[in-house]
Formats: sequence, structure tokens, C-alpha cells
Amino acid sequence: MKLELPEDRKLVHTIVVPIRWGDMDAMGHVNNTLYFRYMEIARLDWFFGLGLPADPQGEGPVIVNAFCNFIRQFEFPGDVLVNTYVGSMGRTSFDTYHEMLRTDDPGTVYANGGATVVWVDFPRQKSVPMSERARALIEGAGHPPLLGR
Repeated sequence: MKLELPEDRKLVHTIVVPIRWGDMDAMGHVNNTLYFRYMEIARLDWFFGLGLPADPQGEGPVIVNAFCNFIRQFEFPGDVLVNTYVGSMGRTSFDTYHEMLRTDDPGTVYANGGATVVWVDFPRQKSVPMSERARALIEGAGHPPLLGR
């Protein structure tokens, strides 16, 4: 079942991730687990860029679910353009979405997916409301996409 990405999502981050030779499997294409790694790289780069890394002694983001729609195969060599979007925000959580394209084929979505992020107090192992600072940084994020997307 292919899950559709919501129309009201907001672009907040873009990153280019190189496809490595070792990302391919015996079938000659990028293994499906790597698509989740590309989304993780994008999400972490965005969080760190906002100044919101996970703090094991404090609070931070935790992924509670993730999905990916595999539309076309990535193959080496090449670079993956990952566009990250934010969807609806709740008190303790928000939705993220990703589109993955090749930099040499920017008009074609090769995969899309997303994850629900919950804000957690790590020492207490419990979800907590996002701080005003974190919420403001996440809600205020956004910029034009790379490659005219």
C-alpha cells in the first residue's frame, strides 16, 4: 500500500547524499534498507543544523514509526537529493516526510517516506511537550528547495 504525502507539508531541509558502491546489493541496486538510512541522514542533519541534537541527559527527538514508498531503484554511481518536510505538529510530536530524487534526474521522485517524531525526556524515558525553543525552531524552519524543486 502506497501512503500519500500530505499536501500541507512544509519544506524545511535539503541534503545531497552520495550513493556508495557498498550501498548496492546482489541485485545491482541500492538495498531498500539504505533508503531509511538516507532519510535518517537528512533528519539528523536538519536537527543538528537547528541546534536540536538528542541529549541523552535531557530531551530530544525519537522516531516512533517510519515508512518508505519505493518508486524507482537507485543505482551507483550517483547522488541522492533528500528533501525533508514537516507536517502536522502536536504537543509532543510532529510528522516528517522525505522525497528522494537523483541529482542528475531532479524531476523524478525515486522514493518518498516519513516518520513520526516524538519529543522525549531521555532520563525519564517519557514523552514530554516540546520546549518553546524547539517548537519555534521547527515551525520556523524552511527554505527554497535545491535544484528548483
